[in-house]
Formats: sequence, structure tokens, C-alpha cells
Amino acid sequence: MDFTPWTILIDAGLIGILLVIGAGLRAIIRPFQTLMIPASVIAGILGLVLGPQVLGWLPFSDQLSTYSSVLIAVVFAAVAMTDDFDVRKLNRNVGGFAAHGVLMYALQVALGMGVVLVLLQPLFGSPDALGVVLFAGWVGGYGTAAAMGDAFSATNPEISSLAFTSATVGLIIGIVGGIIQARLAASRGHVQAYGSMSSLPKEERTGLIREVNKRPSIGQHTFTGSSVESLGFQASVVIMIAAAAYGISLWIGSIWPALSVPVFVLAFLVGLVVRALMTKINAAKYVDKPTLQSISGTGTDVLIVAGIASIQPQIVADFGLELILLFVFGLALTLFLGLWVAPRLMHEGWFERSLFTWGWSTGAVATGIAMLRIVDPKLKSNTLEDFGLAYIPVTPVEITAVTFVPALVMAGAAWAVVGIWGAIAVGAVIFGLFIARANKREATLVS
Repeated sequence: MDFTPWTILIDAGLIGILLVIGAGLRAIIRPFQTLMIPASVIAGILGLVLGPQVLGWLPFSDQLSTYSSVLIAVVFAAVAMTDDFDVRKLNRNVGGFAAHGVLMYALQVALGMGVVLVLLQPLFGSPDALGVVLFAGWVGGYGTAAAMGDAFSATNPEISSLAFTSATVGLIIGIVGGIIQARLAASRGHVQAYGSMSSLPKEERTGLIREVNKRPSIGQHTFTGSSVESLGFQASVVIMIAAAAYGISLWIGSIWPALSVPVFVLAFLVGLVVRALMTKINAAKYVDKPTLQSISGTGTDVLIVAGIASIQPQIVADFGLELILLFVFGLALTLFLGLWVAPRLMHEGWFERSLFTWGWSTGAVATGIAMLRIVDPKLKSNTLEDFGLAYIPVTPVEITAVTFVPALVMAGAAWAVVGIWGAIAVGAVIFGLFIARANKREATLVS
């Protein structure tokens, strides 16, 4: 069948139906609420089962997997226009938290690749690219999974299916493992407040905000309707950046055919340039950050559905044993960081921060927030406030990993990934211990 604009409409309609069903199932089925499974993940699993890969009941086009590559460029364009990367905002109070976050991300990159090179490659002949699957799916989440799938689409097309599988498994591990840790910590007195998943606000569990006065605004209008619809302007900026990035990638490919730069990387760079130019001409104030974040979130939801629905079960089965070993290692690593390293890098409220980071490192920030609300229902630990600052040094680690790891792997320099991000992890440990000792000395002086 020819691929036409009507084909896109059919695919979009099917994805829309699945998202509506997913939101409905999350609102009424208790196990989905207990596990805090996002509606997009439910929709993606339904799309996988009902779509061409399994039952073949839904007439998705053969371009379904391509949508994730397009949408991740849109997401990165929006991120470049909204995120604040001012490192000067860091202070010593969040230093240990920041060091823990950098250490967690860097080790998933370095050791995930190391396990493949040292263990899985000699045993199973695994490709170097398999080393990106752990961090892409766990700490990176579905967005990074889509980015890695796009980066390796030409050389290792199986990475897309494996990365989305990794993200789904990580999400489930994050919820189940977090609940178990919270209960154990409560019994040992590590947390001052504790509640079950049922103690979470009803809207957090069902996903429905029933009370009108509790519904936040998606964004603000920065234009009058007589000129241009504000949402249309915000969307136009993001789509313009993503399209420009794709054009630049084609231009680079025409000059250097052997060089393949992922479109999402170029979208991020072009977004930074556009943001700087708009700031220079005093036009950045007409870009509404909440609206762009909503556009980014919508793109993420759709790419999750498309990504999961396009997973090829046979590929996952072929790499089944390698994935199991990689996930077991990832579980051991995150438990070690949370239960042994965290109390040494962070002092007051270390478990609340550790459990939040656990959810973040296995599923998503939303998972971390859900876990935090179990052990800190009233959010008195200031974990979320500190996370906003602690994430600043994590951002360059994340961006460089997503940008350069695929290039290094495809250049045959997979060991360089282990060395570079391993060195970043060592630096994070040194910095974290320095901050911890400074805080300990300060506490001693105060007492």
C-alpha cells in the first residue's frame, strides 16, 4: 500500500484510540494503578499485541517504527528551547544528590557497555551496540530508547526493539522494586513517614484530575487569536527546528556520505541556536515554556505507543538470554547505588532521595515521584526542589551519552565509552565524598 497523508491519519487515529483506551484502563483497573503504568505504555502494549507484529488486527502502516525517530527530534527540539543549563545554580546542599545522579547515569553507560564487551560478547557474540540498551531503556527511558533506535537504524536496526523492551522492563522493575524498598525502609526506621500506594492522591493513581480547581493550565497565550493561535506558534517553532535538523542531516550526508549524524542531536543543537537568537532579539518571552513542555510530553506519549507497538518479538527472543543477564546486572547496580552508596554521599533524607533516584534510574522521573510520595507523602524532604538543581550536572552527562556513544560504538571505539563515562563516574564519587565530608564537618560544628 502506498504511503500517503491519509496513511498518516490512519496511523494517528489508531494511536489515538489506543491512548484513549490506555487512559481508561489506567483509570479503572487497580493493578495498573498500583504499578503506576502510564497510559502510553498500556496503549503501546495493546498496539503490539493487536498490531502487525502479533495478531495483525490493527492496520498500522509499515512506517510505524519511523514515527519514533521523527518524534524524538521534536522532543529534543522542545527540550533545547525550555531547559535551563545554568551550572551556577548548584550549591553544596544538593551536591551529594547531584553526585549520586551523575554517578548513576555514568555507571549505567560505562558498565552497561563493559558487561557486553567483557561477558556477553565472548559468550554470545553480542554486537557492541547492545551495550547502549541498559542506559537507553532504564535511566534514559523511552525517549532515549527512541534516540538510540534512530542512531543505530542503519547499522543495528534491532536496537530499537531491544531498547523499548528495556524501557518497559525497567519501568516495571522500578515500581515493584521501589515498593519493596519502601516497606523494608519503613520497618527499619529509615523514613519518618510511610504510606502504601493506596495512600497516594487518587488523581496520581487513576490519572484523572476530577476536581476542576485542581487542574493546572497547559500554558499561557503569548499571542492574540487575531494574529496567530499561541499553540500553533509554539508548535511551529518546535517543528521548524526539527525540520531544519532533518535538512541539515541530509546536507551532511550529501557531503560526507559515510558520516551519519542523528537528527535528534542536530535538533537539540539547532534548538539551542534558535533559543539564543530569540533571546538576543528579545523574542524569547513569546515562547511559553509550559506549552512547549506539553508539546514535548505529547510527542513522548505518541513515540512510546509507536515504539512499543513496533517491537519485533522475534528479535527480543533472539537476544533473550543476553537481555536477562544485562537486566540482572542493572538491577544489582541500581540496588548497590541506592542502598550502599547513597547513604555515604547523602546524609539527611538520604533514603527519600535514593528511592526517588531509584525510580528515575529504572523507569522515569514520574516513577521516582511516585516512589517518593510513598515514603514522603507531604514532600517534606525537599527532594523534588533539590532534584531541580541536582539534575543540572546530569544534563551534560545525558546529552553527551546520547550524542556520542552511538558514534563511538559505530567507529569501533566501544571501550572508549567504558573509559570516558567510567572516568566521569570516578569524578562524581570524588566530588560526592568531598561534599559529604564537608557536610559532616558542618554538622559536627553545629552540634
